[in-house]
Amino acid sequence: MKTNHIIEAQQFSREWLEKELFPLADEMEKVARSKGSNELSGKRMVSFFYEPSTRTRLSFHMAMDFLGGRVVFSTENAREFSSAAKGENIEDTIRILSGYRPDVIVLRSDKEGMAKTATEYSKVPIINAGDGSGQHPTQALLDLYTIKKEVGKIAGISIAMMGDLVNGRTVRSLSYLAGKFSGIKIYYISPETAKIKDDIKDYLRRHGIWFEETNDIRKVAGLVDVIYQTRTQKERGTSVAYAKDDFCIVNKEVLDLMKKDAIVMHPLPRNDEISKEVDKDPRAAYFRQAENGLYIRMALLKMILAG
Repeated sequence: MKTNHIIEAQQFSREWLEKELFPLADEMEKVARSKGSNELSGKRMVSFFYEPSTRTRLSFHMAMDFLGGRVVFSTENAREFSSAAKGENIEDTIRILSGYRPDVIVLRSDKEGMAKTATEYSKVPIINAGDGSGQHPTQALLDLYTIKKEVGKIAGISIAMMGDLVNGRTVRSLSYLAGKFSGIKIYYISPETAKIKDDIKDYLRRHGIWFEETNDIRKVAGLVDVIYQTRTQKERGTSVAYAKDDFCIVNKEVLDLMKKDAIVMHPLPRNDEISKEVDKDPRAAYFRQAENGLYIRMALLKMILAG
């Protein structure tokens, strides 16, 4: 499968994930641990973020560096520190950025669909690093890769996706990818005001993926292989109203209910939805998950830019 723009999780096949991306990510981990290579020497990346980011932005920068490429321009608050502050639209911004001949543009936008729009005006590949409440495809790829490494398989697992599901783009992208594997069960855990949107549920029904909605992680903690926690997306207007029966945090009580070989994941940053006491448990996989983002993004950049 030729990799050009990376815009949405649906564009990837299970075969490509298992036979191309994940094996290459394994190789990239070895490259990173051996202090890098020159495979992308002479290649240039523009990193253009309308919203702040730590993990995604830095991991893309480090991925380019480990492969011998260069980040020639970067901003993490384009709304304030680019011509967007003067009213420039995404179409003109992308025309200009791609016209300066970088080899790839990594774009984080604050509006759903902006990354797809960018591809219509770009002369170079666009990587969607998160578009509002839409999708975050590279996060979903690293999430699935983490599950494969930690649990040992993807098909047939049970996963609880929890928190702000109405505006959580990471959950949306992961749901799309999970729908490509057989035998998966998904539990969506959220208050009534933050339930997963109907388009995701319709997609899962079309692909025969079992799912259930509830408001208490304790009901399913002992049944799942993965708990995927998320934070409240306050920057997207989410104001979660919890009923007295809602239980959407991970703490020692939840750990005690979990399987011994299950894991807890989180795309980070976190607030108070995972207690600090969870960090010491070996099932807390979220920091290993973040590290895997480097290897997946190295693999994606090599696929797009090498040769």
